[in-house]
Amino acid sequence: MYDQTFQIVALVVYFALMMAIGYYAYRQTSDHEGYMLAGRKLPPWTAALSAGASDMSGWLMMGLPGAIYAAGLIEAWIAVGLTVGAYLNWRFVAPRLRSYTEVARNSITIPSFFENRLHDTSRSLRVASGAIVLVFFTFYVSSMMVAGGEFFQLAFGGSYLTGMLIVAVVTLAYTMIGGFLGASLTDVVQGTMMLLALLIVPVIAIFSVGGIGETTAAVTAVDPDRLSLLGGAALSGATVLGIISAAAWGLGYFGQPHIIVRFMAMRDAASAGPARRVGMSWMILSLLGAVTCGIVGIAFFRTTPNELDNPELVVLAMSQILLHPLVVGFVFAAVLAAIMSTVSSQLIVSSSAFVEDLYKVFGRDTSPRTLMILGRSCVLAVAVIAGVLALDPSGTILDLVAFAWAGFGASFGPAILLCLFWRKLTNWGALAGMVGGAVTVFVWDTYGPPIAGVELYEIVPGFLVNLLLAVVVSTLTYTPNAEIEREFDEAVAVAEGRDVTTAS
Repeated sequence: MYDQTFQIVALVVYFALMMAIGYYAYRQTSDHEGYMLAGRKLPPWTAALSAGASDMSGWLMMGLPGAIYAAGLIEAWIAVGLTVGAYLNWRFVAPRLRSYTEVARNSITIPSFFENRLHDTSRSLRVASGAIVLVFFTFYVSSMMVAGGEFFQLAFGGSYLTGMLIVAVVTLAYTMIGGFLGASLTDVVQGTMMLLALLIVPVIAIFSVGGIGETTAAVTAVDPDRLSLLGGAALSGATVLGIISAAAWGLGYFGQPHIIVRFMAMRDAASAGPARRVGMSWMILSLLGAVTCGIVGIAFFRTTPNELDNPELVVLAMSQILLHPLVVGFVFAAVLAAIMSTVSSQLIVSSSAFVEDLYKVFGRDTSPRTLMILGRSCVLAVAVIAGVLALDPSGTILDLVAFAWAGFGASFGPAILLCLFWRKLTNWGALAGMVGGAVTVFVWDTYGPPIAGVELYEIVPGFLVNLLLAVVVSTLTYTPNAEIEREFDEAVAVAEGRDVTTAS
């Protein structure tokens, strides 16, 4: 009871801080665009930490360490793929997307950018992409609620349902009142907490085991293959395919709306450089910490009388054993931060998809205040549906996140890249690719056959199908458009810091 008191105090402090930030953001938000995109005024460090925290969700604190604990460093290829994908996203996509979304009629959502960039008068592209956002984010938010429920089961011995509801209610509160700015500012605090927890816990655990040498020896005694990036297997076709499947997580970055919307919200395209340096530093340290937690956990639970039934709880279990209860409370808060930062970002993007890309397409002109009310109502609706789905979870947190990640990566990734770097993409090409990619993810996840004994991650076939359809259909339907050419040249010039008048 003594320990739980300290932990509850830490969580109450954390919840109060999140609510205070949400209220501050509420006072700073006066219109619909401010609620959805913070007026495009995010400084580089805020955009970077917000993108990282909203990206890394509960799987960073639970899913990835658990996978490493269960299978060893072969699962680290996910982290390698994500690091490469995130760097390429910041380096090439961020500056051009920031400039192009403003050039393309000041687009404030990904679906509206598709429509404006490709001059789609049929509106089918915007509606389809808005619907995809709502579908996959509902699954994504549901996976985070599962993580919240599992967290409370371990931390306090409470019920799964109670934990899920607490996470949902608190996140809903500061997201509904604070909007995009509230989600971004809370992300900064949450990202910092996640990083500190992932650095502190493994370092103390290594000292507890006896040092790096003793830790390595203990892991080797359990299974020497756990320290191999190949899992101890010979470099065969199946091994290579497994590595490709894990590293393919990096492909997903180009199509994650809750991440790339941070690029759109930066002050200008030039902010992408410093934001990239901050964001990649945070990400590399956090991933190294998560991987180390999983490996050290193997040694730790071999050399202590404690047992670990659920690998995804390795970080939480080690912190409970090693740290003062108050510090444990803040580590627990960091896990909640990982979960809640992602949920808040996804709810905001879902809200924008509903209001901007579905309601405004079919509805009549509405006042900014009414749009804000509709946006907040959508946040509530998506959370409720996701909560119902989370009542009976199937699969691990990593599995649930993987499906939604693949859905966005395969649906939007090729479309974003082609919009930014290929002049001849057409609205029909983008639509065909987007629908084809989304359908492929659903079909492959259910019926995809193992290849050489390896279950290929569904993002790979989905991404390729999208890319192929988009290029083929665009080639067949392309007609020159002087306005599209002018906007493309202007966006490239702004992204590269050149005078727009010199763009060619």
